[in-house]
Amino acid sequence: MTDNRTEEQLLEELVRVVRACGAIILNADRTKSGIDEKAGHANFVTTYDKKVQSELQEKLLAVLPEAVFVGEEEDVHASVQNGYAFIVDPIDGTTNFIKDYHASAISVALIKDAERYMGVVYNPYLDEVFTAIRGKGAYLNGKPIQVSKQPLANGIVIFGTATYYEEFAKATFDMAYDYYCKALDVRRSGSAALDLCNIAAGRAELFFELRLCPWDYAAGSLIVEEAGGVVTTTDGGALPFNEGCGVFATNAVCAADVMYKVQS
Repeated sequence: MTDNRTEEQLLEELVRVVRACGAIILNADRTKSGIDEKAGHANFVTTYDKKVQSELQEKLLAVLPEAVFVGEEEDVHASVQNGYAFIVDPIDGTTNFIKDYHASAISVALIKDAERYMGVVYNPYLDEVFTAIRGKGAYLNGKPIQVSKQPLANGIVIFGTATYYEEFAKATFDMAYDYYCKALDVRRSGSAALDLCNIAAGRAELFFELRLCPWDYAAGSLIVEEAGGVVTTTDGGALPFNEGCGVFATNAVCAADVMYKVQS
């Protein structure tokens, strides 16, 4: 940053922007959603995805003009290798939004020199704001959160179906069944950003999805790690922010249970 704001003050400004854009989702007129299809099965974009992204771009860059902006609804994405970059999903859970299912979120990550620096995920339906600054813990509406300490046998497994990538469907449901047999139960919400935050808040023990994009996980993965959790690719590596990957997120107790051989 080129001014005298503290990290906490900068985060507060990001939260204000995200909350304001959450009002667009809450007040949406679904009769005017203007639904279009993108490449991939059940891959939709609405007028509101574009509207929220436009508002986020304008307001976030006003907060931090030196940053570049990477939004899901852009055709060409800027590099995040140097300096500051916002990685943004304006409505994570678009199908849920279309169906008025009330499980969608705004996800904003601030990257600094290719490393996650801050994360904000906002569920406007529950008025839950998950935040993290690298090295300073994770929070829900300003209160500290931590991952669960339960083993998989006492845990809930959340999974995403990589809907846009049908080649992963069979492997996904095979894994879900395997984890169902080892855990208390499984869940499927339709929003990876919220799934990651639910791991961070200790509401579930394991999340996986075999294909996600950086805007799906950039903010949520930092929040999980700052809550004491572990996030890797499905190959056990570090998360990339210039391309998509499969994602595992869990607590330390369950970490040994996630090394599952992934085959599409």
